[in-house]
Amino acid sequence: MATSSSLRSRDTDTVQPPDSPASVRPQVSRRTGFWFAAIAFTVLMACGMAPTPLWPMYRAHGGFSATTTTVAFAMLVVGAAAGFLALGHLSDRLGRRRIVVPALLVTIVAALVLALWPELPGLLTGRLLNGIGVGLMSSTATAYLHDLHHQEYPDRPSSPLPGLVSTAATLGGLALGSLVAGVFAQWGPDPLRTTQLAFAAALIVCLAMALATPETVDRQPAAETRPSRFGLRPGGRAGFASGAALGVFSFAVLGLVTAMGAVILHTELGVSSPFVAGLAPFLMFGWSAAGLLILWRLSLARMLVTGAVAFPLGLALVALSLVHPSLWLYLVAVSIAGIGAGALFKGGVGTASSVALPDSRAGVLAMFFVSCYAGMGVPPVLFSIVLGHLTIEAAVIVFAAALSVGAALAVVAALRTGAVGSTRRSHRHAR
Repeated sequence: MATSSSLRSRDTDTVQPPDSPASVRPQVSRRTGFWFAAIAFTVLMACGMAPTPLWPMYRAHGGFSATTTTVAFAMLVVGAAAGFLALGHLSDRLGRRRIVVPALLVTIVAALVLALWPELPGLLTGRLLNGIGVGLMSSTATAYLHDLHHQEYPDRPSSPLPGLVSTAATLGGLALGSLVAGVFAQWGPDPLRTTQLAFAAALIVCLAMALATPETVDRQPAAETRPSRFGLRPGGRAGFASGAALGVFSFAVLGLVTAMGAVILHTELGVSSPFVAGLAPFLMFGWSAAGLLILWRLSLARMLVTGAVAFPLGLALVALSLVHPSLWLYLVAVSIAGIGAGALFKGGVGTASSVALPDSRAGVLAMFFVSCYAGMGVPPVLFSIVLGHLTIEAAVIVFAAALSVGAALAVVAALRTGAVGSTRRSHRHAR
């Protein structure tokens, strides 16, 4: 949590953190820095999703199996979990910008590794580094946006804007990554390299923006002043558990479509276009973000109910589009499932954030994102194993039913906790 030394007048154009005077590094206002941080967050998330429509090309280039492709996809999850667990809490103690900058640097290196070494060892290494960058960035950027907005507008402590922007950056970045890579794959030269080089260039611009953004947390070197890595409000464990469960199930469907979507399109719907392979996750993630922009005035409880309805409906339509093969129905289905997943994800973030102690916000969110990425990584691996015993249609039906039931139970658990009620009251007050 920012200390009093970082809570300067919001009319000041520049901020001078204790260890970084303005004479050394020019800085923008907190208002501009808020959007700089959001852009950097979006681009980094997009870079992590870039290989989605390129998986068939990687398979052809390296000659490996669909299961190996799924493992390569899951390496991002391994890296993200390591980043979240080992490093995601550090911004509560060292500062937000001091973690965002290394996250961008790691992701730039990941993009260069993927561009220059597209064989399987390079793919695994690059994906692992991608994940570490995501692990460093996600919880830190979410807390950073909250800090920047709160310090710029101290009279709006319950504003939903930081949460809305951080969620839109997460989902919107994932959407853009798939679409941009799909365009490169369909029409660009040497897409395995040029896609990653383009993202590396964009990340370098984001790095410059991050360096110009004010710090919001004073460095805390003394052990006795360090905040707890996972500090919850009294009675907050049930709220965090339900929020984490919402994250698991919302990211599970996103992971399935991301990891297996190209295979499903090719084998079941007869579509081999890399652009369409990128379009499907773009629609899913894009509608997740767009749905939040449409539904943001809803209370957290109503958003959870909306997600609980849209999520199973979309999954049911996905199954139907495979039983009676239809590309348009599949694209509509993943869009509806995306709206539901976005609503559940936003509900999970809101529930987990509401039970976090202010000085442990990044650490609590790091654990929340560990749950999310476990949901993104484990189901695709299980799905690829189940495909050895069931048809794709049967496997999709089984997973759709399991995810729908799990999401419904998570929503019920969240609604029963005090976290949703308190967040709803704060949200209503902010309006």
